[in-house]
Amino acid sequence: MDIQFSPEEVEFREDVRAFLRDRLPADIAARINQGKSVCKDDQVRWMRILNDKGWLAASWPVAQGGTGWGAVQKHIFDEECSVAGAPRIVPFGVNMVGPVIIKFGTPEQKAHYLPRILNCDDWWCQGYSEPGAGSDLASLKTRAVRDGDHYVVNGQKTWTSTGHMADWMFCLVRTDVEAQQQRGISFLLIDMKTPGITVRPIITLEGGHYVNEVFLDNVRVPVQNLVGRENEGWTCAKYLLTHERTTIAGIGIANAMLARLKKIASVEKRNGKPLIEDPGFRAQIADVEIQLMAIGMSNLRILAAARDGGVPGSESSILKIKGTEIRQAITYLLTKAAGPYAVPLLKDELGYDFEGELLHNDYSTTSTCQYLEMRKASVYGGSTEIQKNIIAKMILEL
Repeated sequence: MDIQFSPEEVEFREDVRAFLRDRLPADIAARINQGKSVCKDDQVRWMRILNDKGWLAASWPVAQGGTGWGAVQKHIFDEECSVAGAPRIVPFGVNMVGPVIIKFGTPEQKAHYLPRILNCDDWWCQGYSEPGAGSDLASLKTRAVRDGDHYVVNGQKTWTSTGHMADWMFCLVRTDVEAQQQRGISFLLIDMKTPGITVRPIITLEGGHYVNEVFLDNVRVPVQNLVGRENEGWTCAKYLLTHERTTIAGIGIANAMLARLKKIASVEKRNGKPLIEDPGFRAQIADVEIQLMAIGMSNLRILAAARDGGVPGSESSILKIKGTEIRQAITYLLTKAAGPYAVPLLKDELGYDFEGELLHNDYSTTSTCQYLEMRKASVYGGSTEIQKNIIAKMILEL
């Protein structure tokens, strides 16, 4: 199997780099590189720049406004964006519900929602997890009862990322309580302005507000907002999850974080010498870099297989576990390297509108906040325990 980039892929990488040099707004990149918050307006601004180029919807067919890229091109694009300091594409519209609508939606749903997703006219959130249904998603309890030309939805969703900003939610609901768990679930599109929806913030460990709990009390949803067939929403859910796995290891992000770690360690001094010259600390950096190189090579093998028509299976779980562990290890080393500047919860400095003097101009906000924020990576996108169960079942046949 050839895991080297082809000449066409090398040329594509140069095209991406040139585009980022010319079109990535410097103010947005500066905030990303300082570890500061990026507001919704900045994220929308960047995604619209990508859409103007035709590069926003990497997983969509060309006929629907997508790029037509293969898995390797998507990998190159994500890696270069991470290095350049571009914001992560908010996945809920473009990479999650968009592909589901393309695959299972009606012509009317495609005509209405897809252009609005591409132009970022609608901000989406995901209504999957519930207080008693996280890793075991099929045990969800939120009910949708048919009432004429509407469903009446009652229940609660939790860990709803960007729910406080969202215009729409794609939501898994139970429409048949008698059916086998996965067979009684439907996939609904819910307008977040509908009466009966309450969004409450969940403040996470680092002090940020990104996730929420959402309460649905007799929320009336038009039947025309059902995607796919009633009671077959689990098929939509499984299809959606396949579009989360291309960058599940976060290799591009980890490479950017590692470069930042080396930069800090080369200027921060301990006992009069740069920290990177300390044998113990340098060994820790070398260890995590070797692991990152190894997972990068594994990812290239998987991408090469996908390029040849293969479909990732349990390999995605391996990448998810190891990628999470590596990024957590790098943030731990970042806090050690920053030393006294790794002050936790510097909300003012992290805030989008902060105009004061940074505690340290180069890396003040690369601190405990990032370390704490990365703790949740063990849970989102499929918890580590669940990924290990998948590996045991599919590879070890346990």
